[in-house]
Amino acid sequence: MIEKAFKGSKIYWLWLSLLFFGVTFGFVMYLKQLSLGLGITGMGKDVSWGLYIANFTFFVGVAASAFMILVPYYFHGVKAYGTLIVLAEFLAAVSVLVAIAFVFVDLGKPERVLNIFLYPSFHSLLFWDVIVLSSYLIINVILGWSNLSAISTEIDPPSWTKILFFISIPFAIAIHTVTAFIYCGLIAKPFWASALLAPRFLASAFTSGPAILLILCRLLTKLEGFFVGEKALQILRKTVAYALSVHIFFILIELFTVFYGEHPEHVSHLSYVFFGYKNDRMLVPASWGSLFVSIFSFVLLTWPKLSEKHALFLPILILLVIAIWLDKGLILVVGGFNPTYEDTVSRYVPTFEEVGITIGVWSFGFLILTLLVKITVEVKRVVSWKD
Repeated sequence: MIEKAFKGSKIYWLWLSLLFFGVTFGFVMYLKQLSLGLGITGMGKDVSWGLYIANFTFFVGVAASAFMILVPYYFHGVKAYGTLIVLAEFLAAVSVLVAIAFVFVDLGKPERVLNIFLYPSFHSLLFWDVIVLSSYLIINVILGWSNLSAISTEIDPPSWTKILFFISIPFAIAIHTVTAFIYCGLIAKPFWASALLAPRFLASAFTSGPAILLILCRLLTKLEGFFVGEKALQILRKTVAYALSVHIFFILIELFTVFYGEHPEHVSHLSYVFFGYKNDRMLVPASWGSLFVSIFSFVLLTWPKLSEKHALFLPILILLVIAIWLDKGLILVVGGFNPTYEDTVSRYVPTFEEVGITIGVWSFGFLILTLLVKITVEVKRVVSWKD
């Protein structure tokens, strides 16, 4: 089946060439970082996490979202998701791979990652994060390829795949929960020290992942004539809307609790994020923009006349994914470091090299996903011709 990934139109090859260039550019920038150190990034003493960890957090959430497709299909018999499960599993696997890649490039000395396995510490949340991410990656690769093979041979998937699915459920929840615990376990950072952080992570994950799947399905319909079915898309759209409502609710609860309770340290962080602090308003437009886009998207996604074919459908989903990325990315990370312990603001601006490495990792993820999706589309197309 792998050979099917290397057959396509000129646009397809142009897209692959563009992604390959992005990977190459990012790799060159990474070699520079490896040589000169993390000092070439915008990170420093006060803001020690930046664009890399922001993307790591976002992609862990996207990976967890496969749960929202697999559970209805296996537990509730939603057969309309039959074609979507392969795409969801591959999206989850690639998202985990990209998340791990961002952790790797964030390390000043990447060889030290081996210490996690050579000297495991069961008290370390990072150790457990690596375990659940690696396990979830392997599970989704096996499930995705097994289901795709079943489609190509027109037989039911092996019975053991259902057992593997049940095993994947706790891992789907754990990968984002453990990631949230890494944040909220740092009690010295009041912005993250919240019991609501893990539920917020899951709500945003179950919003962004299905939204990306909807975007992917829409693009495949336009570019490849590959249609997963109107019923599947409508159910998925409702899933995004319901998860988004919980995501918005959790944000509003956090705002009420912090500002009504007037806990000084919590208030200072949220004030910096939403209103600015000591004349620094760098995150204010992103924070309000993310919240307003989320609310606006929820209203439109629950609008009965907004079908998958509506012109607004794709732009709304793209804006929503960007809003979630901002909320789970730079706002979360930079907002947790500011104000600093000295009650000052340390502005974080990604450098050219940092952005280049990020583009490289994103391109790597898109490249792998494109090849897997191409194989899936071609296999499904051959089966449809036989029918």
